[in-house]
Amino acid sequence: MTDDHVQSFLIGDVEVLRIVEWRGPYAPAADLVPDCGPDVWRAHADALVPEHLEPGGGRAVVALQTWVLRSGGRTVLVDTGVGNGRERPGNPLFHRREGDFLGRLERAGIRPRDVDVVINTHLHADHVGWNTVDADGEWVPAFPRARYLLPAADDRHFGPAGGYGGGTRPVDRLVYEDSVAPVHRAGQTVLWEDTHRIDEHLVLEAAPGHTPGSGLLRVESGGERAVFVGDLLHSPVQILRPECSSCFCLDPGQAARTRERVLERAAEERALVVPAHFGGAGAVEVRRASHGFRPHRWAA
Repeated sequence: MTDDHVQSFLIGDVEVLRIVEWRGPYAPAADLVPDCGPDVWRAHADALVPEHLEPGGGRAVVALQTWVLRSGGRTVLVDTGVGNGRERPGNPLFHRREGDFLGRLERAGIRPRDVDVVINTHLHADHVGWNTVDADGEWVPAFPRARYLLPAADDRHFGPAGGYGGGTRPVDRLVYEDSVAPVHRAGQTVLWEDTHRIDEHLVLEAAPGHTPGSGLLRVESGGERAVFVGDLLHSPVQILRPECSSCFCLDPGQAARTRERVLERAAEERALVVPAHFGGAGAVEVRRASHGFRPHRWAA
């Protein structure tokens, strides 16, 4: 790959591409993961700076990105970033953004009509944005042949049945109406709960806490394993301190319990952990430590 926004590796016979929409310092670290106070970030600065924490210990470095899997002859997208032209008041990074994400996909050899499956690990704004594109003032599915796999619990919570997230954040209605509802109208959605098998290598599994329906994707091929965990982790500091949830977790306690369970299994199985937003190397193997876990080996 010549595009520096694209990286690739293999999990057995499954090819994985990382398509980065944006990467850089995002928010004050102690605000992003408030359960880990400034002293925790300072204590682990050597392990975090500069790829996950800017020098000086200010803002957490994150990425907005999509993981593309080629498995069993299918092209599968895991999360679809922020998207272009969205009304996201209160978030300058997301609001009316204009980027070249689809161009980056094309340069990686992936045209919209080539995509067979889109997975939204949950229905936050930065995971569903490229579900749709603007076609003469109307939002339509960006990937016309794809099945969109949506967690049913999130669809209930963020959709009209749940009052668009209970009305606590007005942006949730905007996100649902421009990035989720149009795919429902097109008849391209599949709602799943608990588990959902995509093919012999790929299985979705519920991982609630960050949102009611947050899910993860397990990959197993050729004796190798990976787990795509969405927003179960925003920063490696949560590997070191798994009890610390992000400021975006709707149920921080449940998120922490889920994170502990998922990291424990990943450590036992030597599975590669692939979060949605890590700013440096996007994936890591973990091992048990005296307190929590520790990064063992980062993906190239």
